[in-house]
Amino acid sequence: MRSEKDGIPQWDYEEIEKHLDDESITFVDVREPDEYDEGHIPGVPLLPMGEIPDHIDRMDKGKTHVFICRSGGRSQKVARYANEQGLERAINFDGGMLSWEGEKQSGEEKRVKDTSDLYK
Repeated sequence: MRSEKDGIPQWDYEEIEKHLDDESITFVDVREPDEYDEGHIPGVPLLPMGEIPDHIDRMDKGKTHVFICRSGGRSQKVARYANEQGLERAINFDGGMLSWEGEKQSGEEKRVKDTSDLYK
């Protein structure tokens, strides 16, 4: 079910799962590397919260970005920050990985080094 918090759309597990293959949406895991390595949504790149400011100016403002963390707290902060920086379609995964019921992959799969890595 979709809802909104502080002007940021909130997606739950069902919404995330439904849109994972939608190439017009960019999913971003904002947790720390050790959390990501323990288990993440397959194909979703890692860009830790602390590194977002280094990339925000080069992120595609025309795309929808869904931010993911452990419980939805950090990703909500990142989504609000991204929205304030011009990413008008920033979405939070409410409940985060704690509510993820789908497949998980462990290990470092896709770490963002260059902003363009988000869109590959």
